[in-house]
Amino acid sequence: MSRDWFWAAVAWSGIGLFDAIQTLIVMKSGGMHHAWPELFCFRMLYWLVWAVATPAVLRLGMRIAAQDAQRLGWPGHLLACLGIGLLSALWTAVLEQALDPWLATPPPSWRELWRQHFVNGMLTSVVLYVTTLAIGYGVRAREGLMLERAKRAQLNEQLVQAQLDALRRQIEPHFLFNSLNTITGLVRERRNDAAVGMITGLSELLRRVLADADRNLATLDEELAFLDKYLAIQKMRFGERLHYSVDAPPALLSAQVPTLLLQPLVENAFKHGLAHRPESGRIGVTIGTAADRLSIAVYNDGPPLPAAVPAGRIGLANVRQRLASLYDGNFTLDLCNRGDGVEVRITLPLVHS
Repeated sequence: MSRDWFWAAVAWSGIGLFDAIQTLIVMKSGGMHHAWPELFCFRMLYWLVWAVATPAVLRLGMRIAAQDAQRLGWPGHLLACLGIGLLSALWTAVLEQALDPWLATPPPSWRELWRQHFVNGMLTSVVLYVTTLAIGYGVRAREGLMLERAKRAQLNEQLVQAQLDALRRQIEPHFLFNSLNTITGLVRERRNDAAVGMITGLSELLRRVLADADRNLATLDEELAFLDKYLAIQKMRFGERLHYSVDAPPALLSAQVPTLLLQPLVENAFKHGLAHRPESGRIGVTIGTAADRLSIAVYNDGPPLPAAVPAGRIGLANVRQRLASLYDGNFTLDLCNRGDGVEVRITLPLVHS
């Protein structure tokens, strides 16, 4: 209501000022002689009733619309318009008799003025009432639309956050179980120092996962640091069979990427590449830019993909769902054979933190 009062005062003051100036200019240019200060005040104050009534008209319109959306509530609006017209005519008559801006001789009675202003102003009252109501409906409809959009955006954000949390919870146990199986194998082989080192590295990784539980994005530098710890654990598992390289320009280290993006890609390369090779294998991570977009490629040297790639690989399916939730289609994820190996390539919007 306070906002309605404010804008009503601003709007009707502007209308009154325009009406007063226009009236003075027209009458002076016509060579008429009136009480100019009184005439100016009369035309300015002429709109006071409408200024005071505007917030009530808006509230009445919203109340009628809320009570019965199927009907327009013409009787209520008609009575309101009639009442405002009577009050406006009465105010105008009293004001005109008090100020006498026209220097009329003899001045007419206020009852005669009231009747004249009411009859002559009936059409004006209807037009002003309908215009005020239409503007009010338009403003309220726009505000309702903006509020609905804000609520929808908030709900979508909450939905995306819930989806990302669910997808993240799929990654963490998957990685944890693989690491624990590796530690179990080291213990059985009596490689106690390697097992202790792997437990230490695993605890650091889990601490990072917990610290980033509420984050959807991280810098590439943070992701590469996490990946380095993960590769160190895998190096303990595969020993000299594993050869890996990470190539990332320093200028891209501040780029934003989804948290836990690189680890499942590299883990997928282990699962479907090195794990099936009796001899040593190589995994390469290459970061670059392509057409002002961030490009991430993860390569393993075999074996190549069969003609029909099995669906449902949790690593890539999970990554694809997370990217779809975060970037709404503004990304690419391609899996293809390259030479004697397999490459996963992702492009994302390049945004620096």
